[in-house]
Amino acid sequence: MWVTFLKYARTYLVCLWLAAALLSTEAHAAERRPDGAAGPHHAEARVTAVKVIDDRIRDLTVRSPAMGMSIPVRVILPASWDRKPKATFPVLYMFHGGDDDYTSWVRETDVEELAKDSDVLIVMPDAGRAGYYSDWFAGAPRWETFHTGELVRLMEKKYRAGPSRAVVGLSMGGFGALNYAAHNRGMFRYVASMSSYVDLNDPAVRLELSLGTWREGIDIKEVWGDPVDNADVWQSHNPAAMPGSFRGTHVHLSAGSSKPGPLDTGRPRNVLLVSVLGEAPLSKQTKSFARSLRSAGVDVTTHVYTPGTHSWPYWQNELHAIWPTVMKSLG
Repeated sequence: MWVTFLKYARTYLVCLWLAAALLSTEAHAAERRPDGAAGPHHAEARVTAVKVIDDRIRDLTVRSPAMGMSIPVRVILPASWDRKPKATFPVLYMFHGGDDDYTSWVRETDVEELAKDSDVLIVMPDAGRAGYYSDWFAGAPRWETFHTGELVRLMEKKYRAGPSRAVVGLSMGGFGALNYAAHNRGMFRYVASMSSYVDLNDPAVRLELSLGTWREGIDIKEVWGDPVDNADVWQSHNPAAMPGSFRGTHVHLSAGSSKPGPLDTGRPRNVLLVSVLGEAPLSKQTKSFARSLRSAGVDVTTHVYTPGTHSWPYWQNELHAIWPTVMKSLG
């Protein structure tokens, strides 16, 4: 049954790729042209609205000069926020995956319950449905500038964020977490990447990237340029090409085998298929990248599990597994 399912999956993937190839010339950049030009580098982001969700969750509307538009950001305030009005707090950034948004971690996991006794500021910014946590080759959007520059400074200025930081991301968000850590050495004490592509040279990953951007009306070349003509740009966003850049940061990598299990029971066949295909190349990549990191002297841990598909029940379990280590890393 599993072999039959994989044969069906491969056929489905080939059909998707052919469709993408035929239609890619008509792709329009849904995210590449935000309303308004990007502002100067020295301009600062500001909070223009705050929505109180509950005692500790706030949804912020942040006006970003780098993005030229407003970006939603969800925060979970530290447990002693009100009791310690002059204190600063360590920060956990949590990055969402593709085809999703800043609400996903609270919507799909019990992170709020996990954090109920934690004196940690949790920051969950939006990153677009296919933003890839990058400053785009096309000029806009500039997600990395917003996340690692404007937002960090805003949290320090307005939400008492301290210098101790960790980041957890899944899928596209895990890819972003790794790149941000590599590009900004020392910014994060701990990086966890769940079910993320870590090697842009893998043909299966390039296929998934092309399909993911195509679904959103984007040509992948807008993100990092042409894979051949602009290979240097691609490699500068390829975690596997930068293992030495993670020295001094603890890196945790996890991925599933792509084989469905009890946590997938009852899911529609088409949804399960996408989850299987999405996870298929990642366990091998994760193991290979971990070996490269160890050879480069990086402190790395891994968790490659089976069964395991590209879906929230597995990420919820992984979040529980790493939570004590994340909190310990923040001090």
